[in-house]
Formats: sequence, structure tokens, C-alpha cells
Amino acid sequence: MSKFPDQRIGVLIDIQNIYYSAKVVYKKKADFSEILKQAIAGRKLVRAIAYGISTEEKSEEKFFESLERAGFEVKSKELQIFKGGMKKGDWDVGITIDAIKLANNLDVIVLVSGDGDYVPLVRYLQFNKGIRVEIMAFGESCSHKLVEEADDFSDLSVNKKFLINTNSKKIK
Repeated sequence: MSKFPDQRIGVLIDIQNIYYSAKVVYKKKADFSEILKQAIAGRKLVRAIAYGISTEEKSEEKFFESLERAGFEVKSKELQIFKGGMKKGDWDVGITIDAIKLANNLDVIVLVSGDGDYVPLVRYLQFNKGIRVEIMAFGESCSHKLVEEADDFSDLSVNKKFLINTNSKKIK
């Protein structure tokens, strides 16, 4: 199945996964606006949701606002800090639940994450909901199993337009 203009799509972005992949692999920032544009690919966007973690300092608030201006609905939750100092912040369960809830109204879900924990979700959506699942992630930090299970994989590493220098200029 290819990409068609009449496909109804939902784009779900795991902010931390993509943000830290770009930072670690390229020492750059990810261009979330450009990623959304590529994910839509001329199709009918039903929902675009970006999932992030809020810190105590709230330093990410301007970033979340810029995502909203780019067309994302932003869902955030607090960073969990456990007794002893361990910290945890992820949206795996929330993204999974939203994907399953949205599946009845979509033809395609574009999951922007390289996290292999989503393999069972991909399989469920494909085989139980008849949904095409496309993955977008930086190839160097993406689970090979996730790539294998996806109906389509877009390697964000192939085109540097998905990266921004820390001085906010796009990389050519």
C-alpha cells in the first residue's frame, strides 16, 4: 500500500526519543515542523500529537508552544523523580493508548520514534485494526525490529533538513 491523498493520518511524536536522538547522533536539534510536513506527505491530517516531559524548571514551555504553532497538539506530563533520585519520563503507554483509540478513525498512523517498545503496538494496529503504520526516526538510533515491522520507514538521517543547528539555522 502506498501513500494516497485521501488517506486519513494521525502523527504521534515521541519528543524525547527524537530530540535526544538528534542531540546524541548529530549534536543538533530536530526540526519538528519539517518532520510533520514529511509525515503528512500531502494526505489528510486528522491529528498530530507531540508527547513531552515537563521538568521542574519548566524550561521546555517555549518549545511546547512552538510545537503548537507548528500544528501539534502537545501532551505533557511531569518528570517522575523517585526516592533515591532516579528519574523517569516516557510516554510509551500514553502513545499506545492514543494510537489504539485513534485507529478507528484513521487509515495510517505515523509513529515518530525509534523505540523498539512500540513493536507490539505496530503489530496490533496492523493485524487487529487494519491500519498502515509508518515509522519515522533517525536510523542510527532506531530499533531494527521496529523498522522490520513497519509498513514504511523514513530514515530522518538521510536528509539533513530534519536537523537544526543550535543557532537555529537549518542544516543543508
